[in-house]
Amino acid sequence: MGDLKLVRKFAVEDGFFGRYEKLVKDVVLPYQERALNDQIEGAEKSHCIENFRMAAQKLKSGRCEGTFYGMVFQDSDVAKWLEGAAYSLAQNPDAALEARCDKIIDLIGEAQQEDGYLNTYFTVKDPDRRWSNLQEAHELYCAGHMIEAAVAYAECTGKSRFLEIMCGMADHIYRRFVEEGAEGYPGHPEIELALMRLYRSTSVERYKELAMHFINVRGVDSDYYCKEKEKRNWIVWGSDPEDKEYTQSHAPVREQKKATGHAVRAVYLYTGMADAAMETGDEELSKACKTLWDDITQHRMYVTGGIGSAYEGEAFTKDDHLPNDTAYAETCAAIGLIFFSNKMLYLERNGKYADVMERALYNGVLAGMQLDGTKFFYVNPLEVLPGISGEAKTHKHALPVRPKWFACACCPPNVARLLASVAEYAWHVVSDTLFSNLFIAGTLDLTDSLGGKVSLKTSYPYDNKMEYHFEPQEGAMSMTLAIRIPAWSEETKISVNGEAADCEIREGYAYLSGDFGTDDVVTVELDLSVRRVYTSNRVSANTGRAAVQRGPLIYCAEGVDNENDILSLSLKKDGEVTVSEYLPKKLCGIQELYAQGYRETVNEELYSFEAPKAEPCQITLVPYYTWGNRGLNQMRVWIPEKNKI
Repeated sequence: MGDLKLVRKFAVEDGFFGRYEKLVKDVVLPYQERALNDQIEGAEKSHCIENFRMAAQKLKSGRCEGTFYGMVFQDSDVAKWLEGAAYSLAQNPDAALEARCDKIIDLIGEAQQEDGYLNTYFTVKDPDRRWSNLQEAHELYCAGHMIEAAVAYAECTGKSRFLEIMCGMADHIYRRFVEEGAEGYPGHPEIELALMRLYRSTSVERYKELAMHFINVRGVDSDYYCKEKEKRNWIVWGSDPEDKEYTQSHAPVREQKKATGHAVRAVYLYTGMADAAMETGDEELSKACKTLWDDITQHRMYVTGGIGSAYEGEAFTKDDHLPNDTAYAETCAAIGLIFFSNKMLYLERNGKYADVMERALYNGVLAGMQLDGTKFFYVNPLEVLPGISGEAKTHKHALPVRPKWFACACCPPNVARLLASVAEYAWHVVSDTLFSNLFIAGTLDLTDSLGGKVSLKTSYPYDNKMEYHFEPQEGAMSMTLAIRIPAWSEETKISVNGEAADCEIREGYAYLSGDFGTDDVVTVELDLSVRRVYTSNRVSANTGRAAVQRGPLIYCAEGVDNENDILSLSLKKDGEVTVSEYLPKKLCGIQELYAQGYRETVNEELYSFEAPKAEPCQITLVPYYTWGNRGLNQMRVWIPEKNKI
């Protein structure tokens, strides 16, 4: 089962993620806190904190000054920020930040109604309409994110106030939907996974029961949202209740075979399902999760780990429909895929789940934030053309530069909470086995479970070598170390104290068992050879094209490195790709790739009978997560291949 305690016990060291941890602490959290308080000049207004102030004022005096502002789910932004702050506090105690968090939590408590209900939209704007629009109004979604934040804050700081508040809301929901038998299930799944976290944190059985209730009733009455709309006389978005696939309500969850609808909603639901299957041993539910995960990763996932190819509905579309320049690939969806894959890894110890976690983390998620931590992408296209991207009607969503904030700001705090909690995904502890899933430098304190500390020293992802060191409390640590062997590493060498390791390779993991002392070093050398990636010929967008990958990183071509013209470039088939030395001052430290290729002459006429001419050239490639950090710029991941001139 998931163990947030690992977040407290893992100290990230300098290096790739060390920079991100420092960035979250020093820049991202303070910046987002200012955004939530409407203090970022030139950015979209949030009003998130002010909504809570108004709700508290109204409950205290019967009236409030001002009006609710923002999305119906605006509360969730502050929840995700608080969760990210909790993880940061676990790693880097900060009395001032903790005091500000406590103040916000006190305000949240003041905004809670006597019956436990907590939602500023309905408290301030529509008090008579609560629970009447489950399809659109996101009450359960907001409650879920607030519960997640409360669990994290309690486990990371030891303070229970926030957890007590959200237990009150969970109890309210339990009374309504279980004890009183109210119909319905959330239009935007999230509370399912949150309730499982709450159950594990509190050991209160009704929270697991409530999670199972929402999972079990979903789609049984696939017409529920239609019936609900007939009863109410108001809308939020005007969502079509007949579009049942959009809300994953077209069939009971155990019967669903295809990942459909809104991508974030889908993977949040699937995460809750996988967690519940793990906790209850429900084989039918587990089988459904495996089917849905396979469907996503084999038919509906970008090479970057992005999911949800359509702007309309932020949704999955059809198998193998993966357009590059109109890709949606919401940052939150990549984060949700990491959540889902993490739970699947607990269900089935198979490295393929960690491979996808890694793909989504290093590419789909990191690209969602500017390298300086102050601007963010909601949408993550795989091809950008200034003048079209962000401007043409069909491409308005695919922005070529990151904004400071969004009217719908779900993604920025989601990135913060994920990056601040990477230990939860990097490591798993099951009995006497330590699973190393993601290769993040740092020290994990397992004194209370495995009798000591384990350190991983590495400059990954730009270096192939990793060293595991051990610091037993006394004698030696008797344990099994299970190290993921990435599918992209064709030749992996594992040694113990310089000698080839005697290990069992099973489902993508190398298992090393023994007594590990202070003098023991387990060394892993991965194959970081540059590899070309090709899609199935079913993916029409990539016919005749290749992407370039090194280790976990997908690379792309940007105009700024390639004469401001990437459209005329093609890769030489079987041409050499060389790796630069490490460039610490470029894009916060990267290695570039230099590929042999061709540049075609530009034909000024729209149509011509004259074939373009091509000359050999060098194509410079940079990691996808770094694109868009040097101004308005062309970008392409999938590049045409040519045999010869």
